[in-house]
Parts: sequence; C-alpha cells; structure tokens
Amino acid sequence: MVRQVTATRYVTPLREGGSLPAVVEADDDGLYVAKFRGAGHGEKALVAELIAGEIGRALGLLVPEIVLLDFDPRLAAAEPDQEIRELLQRSSGVNVGLDFLPGALGFDPAAGFAPPPDLCAAVVWFDSFVSNVDRDARNTNMLVWHHRLWLIDHGSALHIHHTWKDAAAHARRPMAAIKSHVLLPGAASILEADDKLAPLLNTEILREIIESVPDTWLAPQDGLPDPAAHRAAYLDYLTRRLAAHRELAQEAERVRIGA
Repeated sequence: MVRQVTATRYVTPLREGGSLPAVVEADDDGLYVAKFRGAGHGEKALVAELIAGEIGRALGLLVPEIVLLDFDPRLAAAEPDQEIRELLQRSSGVNVGLDFLPGALGFDPAAGFAPPPDLCAAVVWFDSFVSNVDRDARNTNMLVWHHRLWLIDHGSALHIHHTWKDAAAHARRPMAAIKSHVLLPGAASILEADDKLAPLLNTEILREIIESVPDTWLAPQDGLPDPAAHRAAYLDYLTRRLAAHRELAQEAERVRIGA
C-alpha cells in the first residue's frame, strides 16, 4: 500500500513549518515534502502522519500520496542552517514523504474558496475519528490545489499514543476540539457523513494500514515491548473507535447545530 523511495537530492527546507520539513527529490524522480523522524515529536508524529493519512485516503479524501522516504543526511551537507543540519543528522533512515503539490496554497477560510458542505462534513468526521486536534482557523493544515481541497499534516492525530492511558475509554470519547474545527461552520450533516464514511472502514483495512508502519518507528515503551505490541494497540484503539462511530458523529453533529 505504501511505497518506499530513496532520497537522491535535498532541494530546499520549508522554514515556515514548525517541524522543519523539506522538499526532496527521490529515486522515482518525484518531489516530496519530507517529515523527519529527528524533529521534536519524533517517530510518533510520523506514525500519526502515515496512519491518519492513509485512513483519509481510504475514505476517498484528497491526501497527497504518502511514501516511506529513506534519507541519507549527507545529502544536506551544504545546508547552512545549523539547526536544520542537526535535525537531518538525527533523521538518518526511514522518514515520511508526502507528494509535493507545486503551486498549492494554504487553505484560508477568508480567502473565498468554500469547500462543498458535504466535503466539510466528511473532513470533520475523519478528523474526529483519528482524533486530529490540529485543524483550526489559525492552522488549517489544508491546501488548495487545482481548485480542490487537500489534507496535510496529520502528525497531531492519534494523540493517545503518547501515553496510551485509558485507551479503551478514550476510543469511545468524542473529541472536544471538534468545536474549533475550521470546516465545522460550513459542514452539512455529520450524521449523513457518518452513514457514508463508516462503512468504508473495517478491521482489515485498519490492520493493513497499521502494518505499513516501519518497525523502526515503534520503539519499546511501558507495556509495549516490541512492534507487534504497538500494532496491536493501534488496531485495538481504532477498532474500538470505529465501533463507536455513531456516538462520535452524534456529538459532532450536536456541536455543529449548537444544541
């Protein structure tokens, strides 16, 4: 499901990104926005990027293709910024790459581009499901490319994996941050979105997505001694959350209508 490519050229850093991503060229001649494992949130941000992004793609939402990007930090030897050089030195090995969308602009709700209400509802449903708390008016994490809305930057999703505390209860819990979702005011019924989207996911799809996470991103931690244990935790959490999809949608709909 997820291709692996090797970086062949470090093109330019994207200095506006908080995690200091960069545009790189790979051995398939493609350009990718690289997210590095040596950045502040480490491998867990890459895990969230991959799992949440691939779930979005499974739902038919526009997410740039995600690849596993093997990066040799020597490619950026000429980078003059010491902070970036040190980041790249910490990021040897497999990182995340997202297909670069040339000329894309950040989505700004005040700029005149209004996504269709049913698409807004679908994105709200998706972000609620993957517990992505980072899609507000200040930081939309969406792009407009060829007059279509693309979803990027899912590193803040699945935040339960930073502790795994009370994961079973958390899986049934609506996301409080949904009230600040930038697309909620323009969304159609979240319940109708739930009717369309929930049937597109199942345990096997979720398992296949989780299996694509590299072992090197799944470091041992309390209660999770190996990659298999990590994968089981992700699958259990997301399966429980999918089982609670109607309750999650009902809460998002309640917030939408201001009940």
